Amino acid sequence: MTVLLETRRLSKRFGGHAAVSNVDLTVNAGEIHCLIGPNGAGKSTLFKLIVGLHGVTAGQVTFQGVDVTRHRPFERVKLGMSIKMQAPGVFKELPVRQNLRIALQHHVQPSQLTAEEDRLLELLGLTTDAGRPAGVLAHGQQQWLEIGMALALKPTLLLMDEPTAGLSPEETYITGELMKKLNSEGMTVLVVEHDMAFIRQIAQRVTVLHFGEVFAGGTIGDVIADPRVAEIYLGKTRDY
Repeated sequence: MTVLLETRRLSKRFGGHAAVSNVDLTVNAGEIHCLIGPNGAGKSTLFKLIVGLHGVTAGQVTFQGVDVTRHRPFERVKLGMSIKMQAPGVFKELPVRQNLRIALQHHVQPSQLTAEEDRLLELLGLTTDAGRPAGVLAHGQQQWLEIGMALALKPTLLLMDEPTAGLSPEETYITGELMKKLNSEGMTVLVVEHDMAFIRQIAQRVTVLHFGEVFAGGTIGDVIADPRVAEIYLGKTRDY
């Protein structure tokens, strides 16, 4: 398999606290890779190191064979990363279609804009909402719209931080099926998540973090069967 994203001994300290310590992670092209762990495990910090929102204390981030450790977020986006953060970041006053157009406008030819908007609206189940202000959409629909805006950048790697936060079980399932559809079409996905039902639905490979370090990894079956993983999810360890 081709390694698309790799971190080597990646570390981040905040004063005396080691939020991430010597993390080695590989994401292969064409897979859905999930990063999980209990609260305080360092998942979001690692995510922000990968996308460039935090500077590293030590270690390296490589994307498509390029050392991007010191690249700013927009530089990583230009190389093919697209990022969906936990809270929806849509333009709430603008229509749904206009949100997609803003994301698409520098990535497709003007003559193709409407067709690409229509394709994304259908993919996201938002066709009938195209003319509505994004701010009146339900929370789950806003999450899907922002996923669409991330897809508009034509990424090689889609990174998502807790995409099911605040979603109902039905919305969570729909989001999982969307991830699987995108993956079947060739999209590589890295997801930071804590919802184990969602992880079971989509994950091909899983990395477990605990206290900022890699704790376990493998297929979803391997991870679920690991009694150590069950123990940390049952809250028998410190939560910070």
